[in-house]
Amino acid sequence: MKITIITDKTKDEEIIIRVHKRTELIEKIEKLVNETSDGFIGYKENEAMMLDINDVNCFITENNRVFAMTDEKLIIKERLYRIEEKVGDNFIKINQSCIANISKIVKVQATFSGSLSVVFRNGYTDYISRRNLKKVKERLGVKL
Repeated sequence: MKITIITDKTKDEEIIIRVHKRTELIEKIEKLVNETSDGFIGYKENEAMMLDINDVNCFITENNRVFAMTDEKLIIKERLYRIEEKVGDNFIKINQSCIANISKIVKVQATFSGSLSVVFRNGYTDYISRRNLKKVKERLGVKL
């Protein structure tokens, strides 16, 4: 295996690993990059891509998997509570399975059942749990 390092301040940083098969070493490298970077690695089919945290509308869990909702739905190989620890103040937990990017919320709307839901820029909608309602309303400045 050969390594090439190119220093170019005019381009975004990226790591590309071209291998014949996934090995334990590759898994360790991937884990190290995940732990030391500000962003996250999103997976879709056979592709892995570095995500800019500002492009993420929210992080959700479905069927015991964590996803980053950008313009597309990407798998994140990290637990939701670890993501919550890593993301900045621009994110807030709105329910047990969703951490929302406040700057990507388009609207907050009341539902027929009396709860509140949020709509994100990509069209994804999720509800605000009663447990998190007060905190979310304060952060968003909502008076519903």
